[in-house]
Amino acid sequence: MSTVGEDAVAEAAGVDPMLAPTLAPMLAPMLAKAVAELPTGERMSYEPKWDGFRGIVAVDGDDVEIGSRGAKPLTRYFPELVSAFGRLIEARCVLDGEIVVRTGEPGAERLDWDALSQRIHPAASRIRQLSERAPAEFVAFDLLAIGDEALLDRPFAERRERLERLLADVPAPIHLTATTTDAGLARRWLAEFEGAGLDGVIAKPLDAPYAPGKRAMFKVKHHRTAEVVVLGYRVHTSGSGVGSLLLGLYDDAGVLRGVGGASAFTTAERRRLVDELEPYVERDASGAIVRGEGERSRFSSGKDVSFVRLRPERVVEVRYDHMEGARFRHTVQVERWRDDREARSCTFEQLEVPVAYDLGAVLAG
Repeated sequence: MSTVGEDAVAEAAGVDPMLAPTLAPMLAPMLAKAVAELPTGERMSYEPKWDGFRGIVAVDGDDVEIGSRGAKPLTRYFPELVSAFGRLIEARCVLDGEIVVRTGEPGAERLDWDALSQRIHPAASRIRQLSERAPAEFVAFDLLAIGDEALLDRPFAERRERLERLLADVPAPIHLTATTTDAGLARRWLAEFEGAGLDGVIAKPLDAPYAPGKRAMFKVKHHRTAEVVVLGYRVHTSGSGVGSLLLGLYDDAGVLRGVGGASAFTTAERRRLVDELEPYVERDASGAIVRGEGERSRFSSGKDVSFVRLRPERVVEVRYDHMEGARFRHTVQVERWRDDREARSCTFEQLEVPVAYDLGAVLAG
């Protein structure tokens, strides 16, 4: 049996509906293009940018499927959400939104990326345990189909109005994201909501249709810089040049801690970095290169996580959005080398700490 408006939505998404049993895993979500400033205009809507797993959810009674941005089915990893959608959503529909996990005491809650990422686990027993210990929630921000009607060609203003009607009386763990047409309020959200673990602000043209796989929205994220120590590098997967730099900061006890990595170098930059970093490569008594072993996770199982160790002397300035605990949340971008900085001066103290903001207040709209 096909799901909600599947034929029409699949056709709009450029997918033959006969090739897929459910809509959610096959529909590519609409994406956002990064911009430096918040776009303004009379026909613009703004909403918080949630930092979780993007989810396209197809609901047809107890038949629920959750697809991800990368077309990977997420259904098995979030049994509590599958149950909630089946209980709380009466209409057949397709929703676009974000799967999140919150942590902290009431009045001081924030998003918990680490707890969310642990849910991608091969063992059903572990998933069930985590779903009870730290249940996930879903923040809806678009409606793609309802009943047998596909809404992809309808303007966002109409899709949002129908989403509000659909979720008017639906309780947690399903939430409707806040929106505003007030650019000033959106700028306040950009500054304040980071304290609850959010990632920025999304801007959507009210008259725009839904464009699967296209960067038809705009996102403004927090961007900061920090001076960090280069600990080593991994060779590019091609086998030639630097694939990524491993970065560190000194803690209060004077211990150099890994905080993340920088990548996205051009072919020419990858080759040049090998030569530039050669004087700092650690070697043993025989002259052989000393290699380190990077951290392993369920995502890196079977992968080569070794790296070329460097003497902690080079400092680089990087651009980042925010921290997740004591590490950069995302891969950072190199701004420039800072040969004027001593490595020992690169400490956690330089990092900005956002003012805490209660996630519960954000979810309440």
